[in-house]
Amino acid sequence: MAQFLQRNPLALLASGALASAALLLASCGGSVSPTPASLSANAPDLTQAAAKFHFTTLDDQNYVMFNQLLGINDKGKIAGYDGDGMVSSGGAPNKGYTVVAPYAQSDFSNENFPGSAQTQVTGITNTGETCGFWVSTKGRVAGFVDWHGVFTSYSDPHGNGTTFNGINDAGMAVGFYTKGKGSKASTHGFVFDRNSGTFTNVAVPGGNSVSVNAINDTGDITGNYTLSTSSGTVAGFLRKANSKTPMEIEFPGATSTVPLGINVHDQIVGFYVMGTGSSAVTHGFLLDKPAMHARFVTIDDPNGVANTIVNGINDKGAMVGFYVDASGNTDGMLVNRAK
Repeated sequence: MAQFLQRNPLALLASGALASAALLLASCGGSVSPTPASLSANAPDLTQAAAKFHFTTLDDQNYVMFNQLLGINDKGKIAGYDGDGMVSSGGAPNKGYTVVAPYAQSDFSNENFPGSAQTQVTGITNTGETCGFWVSTKGRVAGFVDWHGVFTSYSDPHGNGTTFNGINDAGMAVGFYTKGKGSKASTHGFVFDRNSGTFTNVAVPGGNSVSVNAINDTGDITGNYTLSTSSGTVAGFLRKANSKTPMEIEFPGATSTVPLGINVHDQIVGFYVMGTGSSAVTHGFLLDKPAMHARFVTIDDPNGVANTIVNGINDKGAMVGFYVDASGNTDGMLVNRAK
């Protein structure tokens, strides 16, 4: 259950809820796509570039030890949650919220699925509608959409737990469902249409543990999966709405690359991991227009200790995520280009 209660992507990688390696298979119509094209093949000038950013720490003071900012819209309204979810071991439950500029404590608003034991708000539209997932008092996990102030719960009929990771202005949400339990559990990505209430599976040829993590307003999706022929290698993908051919996304030399957010300009954010075991270091990234020049920019919060993750980006280029500080706290993070 821990992989649902704490959306720290590092914990999800360990649990298998976040997927791995080259890319996506089924189109929104459910057909099988060709083997993913290599990002480096489309754009051979794959490089890491230096850039300057302005970082702001944003934590709900109700629980300063654990905050994650997961989505941001074009008006600067942010979706996230606090609480580490480790209730059985003395931690605090996940409690969802939104926060608006100027991001004072009085600008935080609680947002929790009615009657839930735990809630995470994972995505937000430009008009303020949100999505996420909630956990019942009996441990049931389901996705939700809060559309014009009305909460509706959704569960993919093929699984025993459903998580929504992102949503666009048309009400198309993305995420994954879990099938099976324990060591036999597997995750499967999907695109969900709120208007029709239908789920469309997203599979990966030669891969498993699929998670679709974000969708932009033109219908492009991004996510990650695990390559079934490797020892847990994780890579990302981009699939354009008008294409059946996915594009593989991998940071050069990384052991894992996980895209978590995408905007209408196909700027993608996420994280990559360098090294393994106790020597592993996690960095956030911004990937600008991968089909054109495929330039990665590393994003590390200056207050972070070997762990920065970027979760969302709006159409103006503002980004949100989180980092782990020297005290071991997980802090929410807002990132803007320095002027």
